[in-house]
Amino acid sequence: MMKTKWVSILTLSSIFMLTACGTGGTDNKTASGSATNSASSEGKVVIKYWTANGGKIEEAKQNLVKKFNESQSKIEVQQANQGTYDDLNAKVQAAFAAGNAPAVFDLEISSTGIFSRSGMLADLTPLATRDEAQVNIKDFNPGLMGNAYVDGKLYGIPFMRSTPIFYKNVTMLKDAGLDPAGPKSWAELEQYGRVLKAKGKTPLTMAVGVWEYEALVAQSGGKVISDDGKKATFNSPEGVAPVEFWKKMSDEGLIKFTVGKTAGADAEKDWTNQLSAFKIGSTAGVSASIEVAKGNNFEMMTSFMPANKSYGVPTGGCHLSITSKLSNAEKEATWEFIKFMTTKENTIYQHKYVGYLPSRLSALQSEEVQAYYKEFPQYKVASDQLQYAVLRPSANAYAEISKTIIDAMTKAILEKDVKPQEAMNEAAEKANKLLSK
Repeated sequence: MMKTKWVSILTLSSIFMLTACGTGGTDNKTASGSATNSASSEGKVVIKYWTANGGKIEEAKQNLVKKFNESQSKIEVQQANQGTYDDLNAKVQAAFAAGNAPAVFDLEISSTGIFSRSGMLADLTPLATRDEAQVNIKDFNPGLMGNAYVDGKLYGIPFMRSTPIFYKNVTMLKDAGLDPAGPKSWAELEQYGRVLKAKGKTPLTMAVGVWEYEALVAQSGGKVISDDGKKATFNSPEGVAPVEFWKKMSDEGLIKFTVGKTAGADAEKDWTNQLSAFKIGSTAGVSASIEVAKGNNFEMMTSFMPANKSYGVPTGGCHLSITSKLSNAEKEATWEFIKFMTTKENTIYQHKYVGYLPSRLSALQSEEVQAYYKEFPQYKVASDQLQYAVLRPSANAYAEISKTIIDAMTKAILEKDVKPQEAMNEAAEKANKLLSK
């Protein structure tokens, strides 16, 4: 049974995680070789920490690891970037099977279910209970804790967490005579799109992504997978509505969809070069987007994702999770590292450095963050939008199902004669077979 489970895990295709994490960039310091956690010649407990994503995200993690290593003399954390979440997950799975997994890694939240149920993660519930006065789980934003629990047990501590938000080129909107406060709904997005198209601009460029799709399904009052994780529900009217909307917008030249391995980067280029007025992106991109706008001499603001029946967004990003099969000394050292990385102080630091959500309520409510929001209101939107947040599906097969959904949506949107309902029905049949295994 275990052998079959490992084959299934190691063949997962989780391309949807690239969208849900942030930049999707990689660092040149991708690790190779052993990941064995051990004791150093100086007597320190050495633990391996594997990370995902690059750019300012990786820089923030490097800075925090350096700060931790310099703060004490008993533990040495060795950090290694492994690329995208997809890359990282595959490498952790392979390393675990080989007996040399890292002690701690960035676990994309929708993968918590399959990693924990496969025995790869340590249950953090006893540690969090023992150290409640220090960890203070109740201080973490409730909107970010759902995917941290599987079957009633805690498997991750919120670290760099995100939601998709709406980025706007305010300069372009003003030039077109449009109110920069909008668009606030799908209907307004369509109206804004027509005005921008008439001005020779592409309103919105985006990749066909499951994370964004999850947002629009929530806004329509639906769910992608049933609550019990046993049935695909994305072929319901609420699940088909986003695809129909995107197809209509694409057909009329109001949304430009990018496809292929460079889809996300291609969409970003249109935004950077001011070819598109809008983009949908992770909270993790706020800091970099402010720099882009400044460098290209345009004003940029962020807002909630435009609503349908209501607002709604999935959360994203990662927990810090501990792998199982560590020695007690390694486990305790890793737990000390996680507690350090998720303090109020360090939560504020990564929020300001990158744009990820301040996962602790104490950080969000701090004078430092509130003052920062007055200067840079672009950062505040994601925290405010959390009131409309929904959990990401965590079914074991969701990585494979996500690819099926993306393929169906791409076909429905870009092929003239394909009807969204039929495409999603076919995808749901495939998904239900995966869920029944």
